[in-house]
Amino acid sequence: MIKTIEWTDEGIRMIDQRLLPTEEKYLLLRSCEEVADAIKTMVVRGAPAIGVSAAMGLALGASQTPGTSISDLEREFERHCELMSSTRPTAVNLFWAIEKMRQEFRRLKSETQRTDEIKQALIDKAMEIFHEDIDANRALGRFGAELIPDGSTVLTHCNAGALATAGDYGTALGVIRAARDAGKRIAVIADETRPFLQGLRLTAWELAKDDIPVTVITDNMSGHDTFLCSSTHNDTRFIYSLWRSNPN
Repeated sequence: MIKTIEWTDEGIRMIDQRLLPTEEKYLLLRSCEEVADAIKTMVVRGAPAIGVSAAMGLALGASQTPGTSISDLEREFERHCELMSSTRPTAVNLFWAIEKMRQEFRRLKSETQRTDEIKQALIDKAMEIFHEDIDANRALGRFGAELIPDGSTVLTHCNAGALATAGDYGTALGVIRAARDAGKRIAVIADETRPFLQGLRLTAWELAKDDIPVTVITDNMSGHDTFLCSSTHNDTRFIYSLWRSNPN
């Protein structure tokens, strides 16, 4: 199981995706500011993973706020929300997660004046977001796997594996993993090279760890995706030859 993001007693443990596939290194982020920087510098990437990271970062920041009053906690919490909002302006899940945490804070503030209760409840909310992502991807995998015939080769575009989510299965790769777990023979052709070659190298790294056959191609080779997606388990060389004979 790939653990993209993990809450620990010491901080948030996160795999540094910038170093993959040559080095598998995990960072321990001990503050909201460090989590925000990890999102901004693309230590973590992929919309679901960014959203989960932001929620955990906000919970971590709240847990470390020294003030004993609700107003002190709220002031620091809002500062952290603004900090998170500035990290990746185009990441939809980022703002979704921030709003979820804000709604939770408002609900808690109306029910209690105990800062320790609010801090723990924010941690619980971040973990709820984390587990919901994993559960949703598992369900997606189960449903999608039914549509993949035994012996298929599937074309993937960009990275949509565990690294793009809270971990475990992933979205598109979750379907592939579920099909494999159901006993189907399956192989993958991975393309897309932007940014930082992530669609290519991160997908290939994940599949290699799971012993799922993968062939990497450049993104402009995927024009004949109808042929690629309908090929059988051992047709990779044939499809590549077919593309070479008619690249347009």
